[in-house]
Amino acid sequence: MAGGGTGGHVVPSLAVAAELRRRGHTCIFAGTRAGMEARLAPERGFPIEWIEIGGLNRVGWRKAAGTLLQLPAAIVQAHSILKRHSAAAVFSMGGYVAGPVVAAAILSRIPIVTMEPNAMPGLVSRLTARWVRHALVSFDETRHRFPKGRAEISGLPVREEFFAIGEAASGGPFHVLITGGSRGARSLNKAAREAWPALVQSAAPVSVTLQCGRDEAAGLQAEFESSGLAGEVTAFIDDMPAAYRRASLVVSRSGAGAVSEIAAAGRPSILVPFPFAADDHQKHNAMAMVRAGAAVMIEDRELDGARLAREILRFASGRDAIASMGSKARAMAHPGAARRAADVLEECAGIVDRAESAPEQ
Repeated sequence: MAGGGTGGHVVPSLAVAAELRRRGHTCIFAGTRAGMEARLAPERGFPIEWIEIGGLNRVGWRKAAGTLLQLPAAIVQAHSILKRHSAAAVFSMGGYVAGPVVAAAILSRIPIVTMEPNAMPGLVSRLTARWVRHALVSFDETRHRFPKGRAEISGLPVREEFFAIGEAASGGPFHVLITGGSRGARSLNKAAREAWPALVQSAAPVSVTLQCGRDEAAGLQAEFESSGLAGEVTAFIDDMPAAYRRASLVVSRSGAGAVSEIAAAGRPSILVPFPFAADDHQKHNAMAMVRAGAAVMIEDRELDGARLAREILRFASGRDAIASMGSKARAMAHPGAARRAADVLEECAGIVDRAESAPEQ
């Protein structure tokens, strides 16, 4: 299992590994001691082997040069891991950790299955696309980035609870969930705070939940309580499916995980791409949702309280239109992504044949 550093790489890998383990297979993670995989894989009972490698994309020339110097040794390390464990297949989520492992798999002629959840594939996926046995993607426009016949739309593993969320309640307050992820997002926090007076002044039946991250929680909670707006500010949301169930509208960054959860929940969204994401992939994800009629995108530089309040009130006054957007979002969801990835890995490892593994049409 190759792909680490961030939760966006590690968490889907863990979902696929759990499905493979349920089927009786052994999964070994390759990662760095600084990445999230160093904690998350062992916590879930998966062994991990270490590779010394850094990033290449948007890290500055000094760090990129250091990574290039590390790369040959990292490929040797990866090759040793694959040989020692008699690897039958490699599963790549991309990211800098995946680079040496995929390179070693290519040299060893071990089949590679890549899961690329972003509309714009990452650097490792782009560089190694021609050698990938099978690619599992989330957007139709991503398929042409891989050799013809080797890519399919599978989506990203998302908790089943998100798919069980029904339509938003048509009566009562129009509830808005604003989330910048577990650590919050300063741009979203600032715009939300600036929007509160306008939302209160409008007298519209709007309530808000803001997940702001721990750093800004105390100050924002105090300001929100004095604003007079219904809702809450919280540092972290433990039960995110419940938060989505309550929401009529979601305001979020547009990382692959967030977009996948929004689609699974069938909620319309205002997407604010993180402007410094590698290859601007969050903007590509947001644009794919916009083209499908499932979302509105606001550039981070264009986001302020007035714009956010205006968009929220526009959505609140047109509930029939947002119901249609929610349906279009749900049409982009793909349940069973971890199961499908496990099927493909079994096929590529020679455990089952393609006819048995192929998804129903």
